[in-house]
Amino acid sequence: MSSAYARQAFRSCTASLSSRAIGRSSVQALGHPSRRLALGTRRYSDDKASPAASESSPTEPEKVEVTPEAELLAKLKAKEAEAVELKGRLQYLQADFLNLQRNAAREKEQQRDFAITRFAGDLLETVDVLALALASVPQSALAPSESSPSSAPETPSPSTSAPKSAQVHLNELHHGVEMTHRLLLSTLFKYHVKPFDPTGDKFDPNRHEALYQAPIPGKEPGTVLECQKVGYTIKDRLLRAAQVGVVQEQP
Repeated sequence: MSSAYARQAFRSCTASLSSRAIGRSSVQALGHPSRRLALGTRRYSDDKASPAASESSPTEPEKVEVTPEAELLAKLKAKEAEAVELKGRLQYLQADFLNLQRNAAREKEQQRDFAITRFAGDLLETVDVLALALASVPQSALAPSESSPSSAPETPSPSTSAPKSAQVHLNELHHGVEMTHRLLLSTLFKYHVKPFDPTGDKFDPNRHEALYQAPIPGKEPGTVLECQKVGYTIKDRLLRAAQVGVVQEQP
């Protein structure tokens, strides 16, 4: 009887202990938030898709059938656009080529016209010296002498030549210098080198070189009073400025 009673007491104790442990574990599970959410959530099967996902999925575009005529028309338009572009490029290239030809022709003409610029500038000093030589002999010295005898001189014999007078030598020398000066000027004129004398003109600093200024009554201030050395141009370009004296304004 005592053994049966002991077994029954042992069973009752173990049952009370198991119930207490289960209660504690349930309380701990409810107290933790993650466990509480885990207990309160419901799970559904993935077999059925949500309607929002099905609506958001894009629909496949419908295939448009392209006819051979439409394809040929598209190719024709592409070729026309390409032809227009090529034509524009060709026109630009043609214009550039024409400009290049004109520039080359102008440069060639300028090289031909102004190739002798330095040579002509150096030759002008010789022309100035000849002009000074001609101006140094007055016209009265070139006139025939009035003191010559009225009677004609005797005809010299073929064996002896009559001596020339100093007047004749001077006239011949002056004539030769004048012909040389004139020939040089005509040669320069052939290459478009022309002299200009600005006496009486308005003073231009681009074409004139002022050597002095002097107040002259009755003359307009700023005009060229005297040209000591003429200027020269080669075509429309200045080769040498004229050396002049300028009228000064009276105080």
